[in-house]
Amino acid sequence: MPDLLPLFLNLTGRDVLLVGGGPVATAKLRQLLAAGASVHLVAPEVTDEIAHQSITLSRRRFAPADLDGAWLVVAAATPEVNRQVADAAEQRRIFVNAVDDPANATAFLSGVVRRDGVTVAISTSGAAPALTALLREGVDALLPRDLAAWMWQARAARVAWRRDGVPMAARKPRLLAALNALYDEEKTAATAEHAETGIVHIAALAAADKGPRVPWLHGPEDSWL
Repeated sequence: MPDLLPLFLNLTGRDVLLVGGGPVATAKLRQLLAAGASVHLVAPEVTDEIAHQSITLSRRRFAPADLDGAWLVVAAATPEVNRQVADAAEQRRIFVNAVDDPANATAFLSGVVRRDGVTVAISTSGAAPALTALLREGVDALLPRDLAAWMWQARAARVAWRRDGVPMAARKPRLLAALNALYDEEKTAATAEHAETGIVHIAALAAADKGPRVPWLHGPEDSWL
């Protein structure tokens, strides 16, 4: 399989067809609803959770016409049904996510970490979903505890860069320096508090002792280029 193009989709208010009504389809439905999609689910039988969702529900077998108007289709049925969905979608140029069925898929959902406005997605092209899950957990553990502060700094810096016409190539090293400065400020504040009062919070001492909480913050600026 060739390399996949990583892509984030805005599904808010857009029609998505979900084929299947079992536990796997239920999990995919949660993801689609969280993304704001307008879901039409087709399956002869569905779980209780699906039955109680505010979606368009057709309790029957899949028909090619179900794809009309869909931006994306998720096939979470048997391999035979998934193949029917994939064939019909190919004719209409609609991407198909076939759950744990890469032979019938043209789009692959990934392991996702979402925190403080940051989304990290990991894919093994559908070949090793268990590895995807393990890597997701590893990335989640690696991300800094104060990622929200990173996001605030990056957003504020972007406004200034656009105002001042800072070229794209110069932005990454500037952001790296700004993020390191966040920890320098914590260390300075902890040292000053201790000198003045002889008392300092344990969290501040930890920040002063450890410095940056992610190893690559120590790297040279050109490592971003």
